[in-house]
Formats: sequence, structure tokens, C-alpha cells
Amino acid sequence: MELKTIDIIIILAFFLVTLAIGLAVSKKAGKSSSEFFLSGRNMPWWLLGVSMVATTFAADTPNLVAGIVRKNGIAGNWEWWAFLLTGMLTVFIYARLWRKLGISTDLEFYEIRYQGKIAAFLRGFRAIYLGVIFNIIVMATVCLAGIKIGHVIIGLEAWETLTITGVITVIYSLLGGLKGVILTDFFQFMVAMVGSVWAAYFIIDMPEIGGMDGLLSHQEVKEKLDLIPDRVNNYDLWMGVFLIPLAVQWWSAWYPGAEPGGGGYIAQRMLAAKDEKHATAATLFFNFAHYALRPWPWILIALASIVLFPEIADLEAAFPGLDQTFYQEDLAYPAMLTYLPAGLLGLVLASLISAFMSTISTHLNWGSSYVVNDFYKRFIKPDATEKTLVLVGRISTAFMMLFAALLSLVLEEAKAAFDLIVLVGAGTGLLFILRWFWRAINPYSEIVAMIVSFLVAILFFILGKNDVDMSLPVKLSISVGLTTVAWIAATLLTQNDKYLNPEFEKRAFNDDHKFKNMGYKVLSIFLGSVAIYAALFSIGNYLLGNTQQALYFGIAFVLGAIGIAAFWKKLFE
Repeated sequence: MELKTIDIIIILAFFLVTLAIGLAVSKKAGKSSSEFFLSGRNMPWWLLGVSMVATTFAADTPNLVAGIVRKNGIAGNWEWWAFLLTGMLTVFIYARLWRKLGISTDLEFYEIRYQGKIAAFLRGFRAIYLGVIFNIIVMATVCLAGIKIGHVIIGLEAWETLTITGVITVIYSLLGGLKGVILTDFFQFMVAMVGSVWAAYFIIDMPEIGGMDGLLSHQEVKEKLDLIPDRVNNYDLWMGVFLIPLAVQWWSAWYPGAEPGGGGYIAQRMLAAKDEKHATAATLFFNFAHYALRPWPWILIALASIVLFPEIADLEAAFPGLDQTFYQEDLAYPAMLTYLPAGLLGLVLASLISAFMSTISTHLNWGSSYVVNDFYKRFIKPDATEKTLVLVGRISTAFMMLFAALLSLVLEEAKAAFDLIVLVGAGTGLLFILRWFWRAINPYSEIVAMIVSFLVAILFFILGKNDVDMSLPVKLSISVGLTTVAWIAATLLTQNDKYLNPEFEKRAFNDDHKFKNMGYKVLSIFLGSVAIYAALFSIGNYLLGNTQQALYFGIAFVLGAIGIAAFWKKLFE
């Protein structure tokens, strides 16, 4: 498509505002590593919560949802909806524990929880493994979505898309640090939500779709409308995308933004909060917005794409010129955006650019915080000045962006990348939950868990490339079983109090603190899960024309929210 003048003006204005925010906070961000990576530990819950949501609204997320809906219907989203249970665990138990530590990155936890050379090795190893290698894989999946969007909507080559968006993202990430990222996230999220909702409204109202009545009456769409898979008529789908994610995946798999026990950039946001209450409230808002508010515009556009592009061959015919491997179900989302009129197209394209940039900027800042605090400062130059640490962070930021862009050129589909990331962390989740409570867990437990889960994921990846493939639930179950058995065995064989840091219990992790009011915390986890799922189903049923069910779920949401409000003070006694 050829962008009109109004589209170009909107996109340029978006870029200018983004860079202006980075420039506005650059002077303060460059003063110290604490300012650069944690914005002075003085951020309010609402800014942090929106930043978390903006980060998980990556450019590949609408594509991922579109691919899921086209293959398995709305109910297929339980593959990631199940992670809400992880989120509620983080909100009501782990958010307070993380913020109370007062550390700079969640990897510092390793030398608080453990002691000795093996603890230091684990911290340094995780800094490179998670902050660089794993982080680059995640960013590459976002870059892949950017390539597809850039080509389908405005005909850009892969290198052109990555150069334009990558350079601007790196510039404001280098300038503003975490505060620049968070403030930009807020602006970008507003643009992204307005763009996605408006786009869904326009597309559904197109004559080719015929409004909601025309969409919901379409024969192929009607087969995709179940919110929960039909256990009787589609047992494999019910088992694979509903039961196993709810029974196993949420507690066993490490996934960015849904880490069991908290961690990653979610922990970074909690550590940057004003206090424990702000950390908890931010994470609660994030889970509500992430699971209940945001998915429906993408789902509706995905359903509409079934009407206009029922097969992948239709997408290939409409948008020639891409590498053959890129023609997958997830291409449907950017394909539908080509129907938008001038002005709205510019806004939606700006929203997708903002989704790309908010996610990439967070991962760059988070990954470089590991490189600086947990590798360079810890092992290379402990006496480095604050300016040197900020410089190293900025250099590592630029290099990670470069490698992520290069890796994105060999990936194929958002769903395949999602599966790979889930498998790489499969089986490690239970360890991250229990290490705050089970004394016997030690550095060898974590090392074995990482190695086994990574090797199993690579094995499945190689088998898949050689046409020996299995469904994600089967691979997940195997990986979780092998990894969990391996790390528990390692724990029992190597348990020794010499690995437990004696200061660990003294630094706000004594039994009285951890278990106080645990009944209220567990009840809040249940109420939070019920309330957010009820909000998700209320909005969904209303959009799908089931107003009575929408009302019932709406009442359940209100009751759950009232219950959480009633217990709120008890959580912080």
C-alpha cells in the first residue's frame, strides 16, 4: 500500500514524541545506573502497570492471536490465558517479596538466596543466558512481526523495517533509561489501544464482513466462537489448549511476562516501584489489562480475516514477494489492516510501531541491566564508576538490538516462536516458585533445570525441522516431566546448608513474614483469577451477542473485585 500524507504525518509525529520523551529524561537517566535501570525506585503503580501491559503488547502479539484463532478458534487462546494463574501468584505473594529486597535486578537474588562461588557463577551465567541469549530470541520474534507488518502494509524490505524501527528504539532506550522506557510505554500504550479498537470497529463494519451479525453468521467463523473447547466433539483441542495449560503449563513454564514467582522485566518494574503496595497494585493492574481488556480487538480482526482470507494461499496471492517461509496464519492480521482508510491506517501503523518499540525497549533495558549489574560490575570491574556502568549498558543495548534483528531473519511464524520460548523454560517454573520456601533448593538445582529444559527444547526443535513433530502439549508434558525430575533429583543429591546464605532469612524472608495472612493471600489469588476471567468472558460474550451471559460474568467480576478490596489491607500487615 501507498501511505497517504496524513498517514505519514501521524507516524512522524509519533516518532518525534517518542524521541522527545527520551531526550527529556536523558540527563537524569545518565547520572547513575540506579536511575538508568530503575528510575530512582520512585515510580507509581499506574505508570508501572501500564508499562508492563505495553511491553507485553508486542508487535507479534496481534499476529500470534490471529494465528491461534484461525487455527483453533477463540478457545485456542487458553495457551496463554492460562498464565493468568501465574500472574495472580506473583501479585499476591511474590510482588511484595521482590520489592522488599531492594536489589537492582532479580539476578542479585542468587547471591542473597545462595552463597559461595557456585552462587556467583549461577548469577553470572543467568545474566548471559537470560539477559543476552534468551532475551535476543524474544526480541527476534518481535522483529519478525515487524518485518511482516512492514512488508504487507507498506512494502518495506526486511532490512528497511528493522533499520528504521531499530535505530529509533535504540536511540530513546540509550537516552532515557528505564524512566524513558516507562514514560514512552504510557504514550505508546494509549496509541496502541486506540488504534487496535478503532481498527477492529472499522473492519467489522466493512460491507465484505457485514457487521457483527454478518461475521457471526459466517459458517467458517461460527466454528471458531467457543470460549472453551468442546470436550466431547474436540477432545484433542480441549486437552491440548485448555486442560494441560491450566493443569501444568502455568506453574511449570517460564515465559517472559508470566514468570512463576515473578522475574524478568516484571520484577524490574516491581523493583522500581515506590513501595510494596505500588509494586502489588501495578502487577494486579497489568494482569487485568493484559488478559481481560486487550485481546478482543485482535480476536475480532482474526475472525474477520477468515472471511476474506480463508486459506494461507489467499494471503500469498494477495501479498506476493515475501520469503516463502513467512506465509503463515499470523500474516492475516497485517493483511486485514490494508483495508483501513487514510488516517486510520497511519494511526494503526503507529500503534503497531509503538507495540514493537515498547517491547524492544523494555527488553533492551532489562537485558542490559543484567549485563551491567550481574556480569560486568560483579565480575569484570567491581569498582567501575556510575558513568562507566551507564556506558556499558548503552553499548550492550546496541549490540543486542543488532543480533536480535539478524536472528529474526531466520524465524518463520509467531506461534512457532511462542512454542520454542515456552519449551526453553518448561519445567523450571516450579523451582522458581519453591526456592523462596524450600531450603534444600541450591544452585545446582537451578543449573540442572536450565540445562535440561534447554537441551530438551533444542532436541524438539531439531526433530521438528526434520519432520518429526509433536503437538506443543505433548512436548511440554515431556519437557516438564524430565526437567522437574532432574532438578528435584539434583536438589536431593546436593542438599547442603553450606549453599544457603545465612543472611537470607534475616532479609525479610523469615517464616513469619512469608506466611503471615497466607489465607487471605490464597483467597485473593482465587478471587483475582475469577474476577479477571469473568471480565474476559463478560466482554467476549457481549461482543458475541450473548448479553445475558455477559451480565452474569460482569456480576462475578464485580464481586471478585469487592472481595480483593476487602482483603487489601490484610495483605500488607
